[in-house]
Amino acid sequence: MSDGRSPRSDLRERLSWLRTLGVGEIAGSGPAQTDPGEESVEGKGSPAVERATDSKGRSEAANQAGLFGPVENPEGSTAGRGTGRRPRASGKGAPQTSPIASAKSPDAPDEASRLSLIRDDLGDCRRCRLHEKRANIVFGVGDPKARLMFIGEGPGADEDRKGEPFVGRAGQLLTKIIEAIGMRRDQVYIANVVKCRPPENRTPLPDEVITCSPFLFQQIAAIRPRVIVCLGTPAAQTVLATRETITRMRGSFREVDGIRIMPTFHPAYLLRNPAAKREVWDDMKKVLAFLKSEA
Repeated sequence: MSDGRSPRSDLRERLSWLRTLGVGEIAGSGPAQTDPGEESVEGKGSPAVERATDSKGRSEAANQAGLFGPVENPEGSTAGRGTGRRPRASGKGAPQTSPIASAKSPDAPDEASRLSLIRDDLGDCRRCRLHEKRANIVFGVGDPKARLMFIGEGPGADEDRKGEPFVGRAGQLLTKIIEAIGMRRDQVYIANVVKCRPPENRTPLPDEVITCSPFLFQQIAAIRPRVIVCLGTPAAQTVLATRETITRMRGSFREVDGIRIMPTFHPAYLLRNPAAKREVWDDMKKVLAFLKSEA
């Protein structure tokens, strides 16, 4: 153990985390049913998830292959075809071209004022089709000076009704995750890639992400958190401008414009696959250790 703790104490800490997150007997527990009122389901591309189709008849794996296209043949070339080898995805240490690096926030004296100006600019947004069936715009919530920011995919039914991100079952689990690392929900900032609920909680379409994500990048520029936790494939792909899926990205920090970014599984995925909470625990330990080192 690099931190000097014994394997026994580390095991006790892990078990305490799992109890906090509500994990009972992991062995033999099948995937939980997705609540239609929770945040959009992430992690659909994971091998642990059963194949299914959405309301448009597309496979879940196809939905999660990537907002920017599949990992294989990312440039549309024929390299690797017929060879039995998969083209290499961008490495974890590769330079990122995330829009975060070029995002600008409004000129205002403090973070709260900048966020207020961004919300004013968003207005009663009708820039894409998602406005047609929404009840409320879900902008974001939390501490404007937060050192830790969580980004999800999009609002679910509960979030759409309340106008606040992560308030359904997945949101309740996210709150437990935040509390398990010794923080409160009002000490972090929580937002989504898109601000309006996609119909039937489907994955946001690429043009919807392109239209809405600039507001997210402005929020990031206004807050300047030390760490961003991307919850699920769409959030991580949008923030990092990559085609990689969450199963490839999670567990390691990326860095863009001085901000550490940790991709991990979405809480809605954890509700259906409780065993994956162990991996999220490992990811969040790294986040906590970094924040402590920066204190």
